[in-house]
Amino acid sequence: VLLTNAPRPAEAVAAQLARLGAPADSYDAIVTSGGVARTLVARRPGVPLLHIGPERDLGLFAGLEAPRVAPDAARYIVCTGLYDDETETPDDYRARFAPLLASGLELICANPDRIVERGGSMVWCAGALSDLYAELGGNTVDCGKPHAAIYDVARETAAKILGRPAAPDRILAIGDALRTDLEGAAREGLDALFVVGGIHAGEAASGGAIDPARLGALLGGLARPPVAAIATLAW
Repeated sequence: VLLTNAPRPAEAVAAQLARLGAPADSYDAIVTSGGVARTLVARRPGVPLLHIGPERDLGLFAGLEAPRVAPDAARYIVCTGLYDDETETPDDYRARFAPLLASGLELICANPDRIVERGGSMVWCAGALSDLYAELGGNTVDCGKPHAAIYDVARETAAKILGRPAAPDRILAIGDALRTDLEGAAREGLDALFVVGGIHAGEAASGGAIDPARLGALLGGLARPPVAAIATLAW
């Protein structure tokens, strides 16, 4: 089961994976943080919301009674990312958040990742905005890793495929982010495989290869470190 903090429905992620050349038979199902967020939005039919994020994420609301309105008319916020993650930073949202905080609006974060690698560059994600909103005193609901709800959905999905619950010791979490992938696995009591050549490559790798000393220093503070590490993930 592929578990992703993508703020989009599973179908959109499957199409993206196909464009990347990942064969469809390399996974059985996809669970997304966007799907979890979509469930929360569906529980508030007709309630006007403010969407913070790029237009490419509007598929999250497809088929739902979820009117998107201006900030002063919204009853809550759904954040899927920055409006322009190539030019903006979280600091650009401090002033924008002020009236939303004053109105006591809750923020649903459809992607708890703070930063992600895209084409060799690092870009800010919705998780960075959720953290800032909480830091400023706002109420936030994070829908993806490392929070429990998305792991519950993933296990339920696996159980439907297997016809029985998956034994915890037969589950391996694979990811490149300490804050989401490794922390989430640790919270759930799952073994983890750390992909070093991701967002922490500069901290644990040298010349594209794993540097054991640097890797040990990076993982030393984890209560439940990963059982193994791999330089890159490929199919």
